[in-house]
Amino acid sequence: MTSKTATWAAAQQRAATPGSPILTNWRAEREAARAVAASPRNEVTYSESVQEAFGMLPSASGMAVTPVTAMRVAAVFACVQKIAGAIATLPIHVYRTDGDIKDRQPRDDLWYKLNEQPAPQFTAASHWEGVSTAQLLRGDGYTWIQRSMNGSVKALLPLPWTSVFPLRQPGGEIRYFITLPEYGINTWLEASEILHFPGFGFDGIKSMSVIAYAARAAVGNALAMDQYSGNFFSGGAHPSIILKTDKVMKNDQISALQQAFASKYAGVANAHQLPLVLTEGMTAAPISLSADDSQLLEARKFQVVDIARAFGVPPHMIGETSASTSWGSGIESMSRGFVTYTLQPHLVRIEQELNRKLFPRNTGRFVQFDRDALIEGDSAAQAAYNRAALGGPGTGMGWMSVDEVRKSKGLAPRGGASADIFDPRTTPDAPAQGAAP
Repeated sequence: MTSKTATWAAAQQRAATPGSPILTNWRAEREAARAVAASPRNEVTYSESVQEAFGMLPSASGMAVTPVTAMRVAAVFACVQKIAGAIATLPIHVYRTDGDIKDRQPRDDLWYKLNEQPAPQFTAASHWEGVSTAQLLRGDGYTWIQRSMNGSVKALLPLPWTSVFPLRQPGGEIRYFITLPEYGINTWLEASEILHFPGFGFDGIKSMSVIAYAARAAVGNALAMDQYSGNFFSGGAHPSIILKTDKVMKNDQISALQQAFASKYAGVANAHQLPLVLTEGMTAAPISLSADDSQLLEARKFQVVDIARAFGVPPHMIGETSASTSWGSGIESMSRGFVTYTLQPHLVRIEQELNRKLFPRNTGRFVQFDRDALIEGDSAAQAAYNRAALGGPGTGMGWMSVDEVRKSKGLAPRGGASADIFDPRTTPDAPAQGAAP
């Protein structure tokens, strides 16, 4: 095994640990495989669960779909990049609440670790991108909470999914076996020492991977079509040719003709270089369809939409603008749908895991992503939001003052009337309550 995977000793230990059915089955099947290996045919087969665990289970197209191979598909890469990138750009604030009103706390060491540098070798953006990528491709992301002697958080170290093995103990509690061969680390951690960010369908141990469940067939088809397209163009982007003659040819003559034809006309380097010259009554005719005729381009376009559907990303966000959508008639409506229906579940899962592991219960402290930052790049949406927040004639009661809006933009307060919230009942020019307009 490579340095990115569990060591052999760790795999053996996990295979013998109760509560690890995948590796236990793998070990039993491996013992059976040793017996089969002694036979002349040497045919070894593994169950679907073992193949799935080790990334060997092929899709219907025959292509092996794993987190690594899936990221070679442009649509998968774009979907993961859009979701993980959006999460990584959102600031996380620490709040204190009495149950009704939340008060944002000043920036402290925890804020710095969540927003700037969780560990010496990682930025916060890299940390959250890694967590989100693991969620999308494998179902779960992991971060090691390293604490100081006084219990404060010293570092938040993101862990590769290949290095973390959650196991249910006989008493029902979950413990995590961590193996980092490059650092010489092989240890067990309690659940309180791990930030386990689950994806959809969490069963207490693991979640459902988008790649393994919703997009396996689509990704496998996309990989197969990418390979077919590569072979098509590497052959010179010409259809297959049949050479016909009414003369009798010997086998060695046929072979020599095939090799000579391929050496001059096959491959990208030879495409459109030399004219085809045939002698002695020989003719050439195509026997296969072109990529366009076989609707390869349409099929690839459909796979893009299918993959985007599995990840919950509007197709226009990954470059496919021909597909229709029920999220709204405009790009703005579809973008709001992306925030509401795609990002929101991921943000809530992350917030809940951070809050239950970083803060003791009933302390009134919690963290929350600043979702308003998602509209900072949309000046029209931000202006409409601020107008509604300030209130005024035609919009009603405000809920933010001018100074609070200025503070959200990093501007100094002006004081005076700018600190007041608009109330039409106390505005001099506003009609009295109950008066006729």
